[in-house]
Amino acid sequence: MLTAFAALLMLTMTPSPRFLALGDSYTIGESVAVADRWPNQLTRSLLSKGIDIASPEIIAKTGWTTDELSSAIDAAKPHGPYSLVTVLIGVNNQYRGRDAGQYRKEFAALLQRAIGFAGGDAKRVVVVSIPDWGVTPFAEGRDRAKIAAEIDRFNAIAAEETKRAGAKYADITPVSRKNPTLVAPDGLHPSAAMYAQWVTVILPQAEAALRGH
Repeated sequence: MLTAFAALLMLTMTPSPRFLALGDSYTIGESVAVADRWPNQLTRSLLSKGIDIASPEIIAKTGWTTDELSSAIDAAKPHGPYSLVTVLIGVNNQYRGRDAGQYRKEFAALLQRAIGFAGGDAKRVVVVSIPDWGVTPFAEGRDRAKIAAEIDRFNAIAAEETKRAGAKYADITPVSRKNPTLVAPDGLHPSAAMYAQWVTVILPQAEAALRGH
């Protein structure tokens, strides 16, 4: 009887799988409520499917580039292992006109850090593509075709490095281009409804990651 009780006690004390989200304004959910951030919406979607997951730990800030995210990780000192790690970074590299080769080097290094936080298991890391901000009202009067081409270039690099590392990739860029009106009041960042559409793309990859597939 005591053994059964001890087993039950251990079961109830088992912590939920941990989730670390790394990124910039898109991950921290600039201009939307905390509950509407896509990592938070993803967590609720996973729970609704019966997949246990803790609330996301987020290291992200509006405006961050790859090197700034890396420095922030140094400061935050997240302690793994995490069962799920997501990475969405690069839009500010593109916005500031930074070199794509530099992005590749810094993104690859960030991806290796993410894998380390996932206990060395690349299958538990999901890279999310950069959305196309060039379709938003904020980009009115700018060269939208140039922005799209640069976003595509940066995403191609991220996809290549993700494949090389053996991690997972969720391409939300087409969704961002199909629904340019789903933006927050600032006219630039995604609305809660847009983030919900991202989650439909990210969810299968996150589910597979948590199941170890």
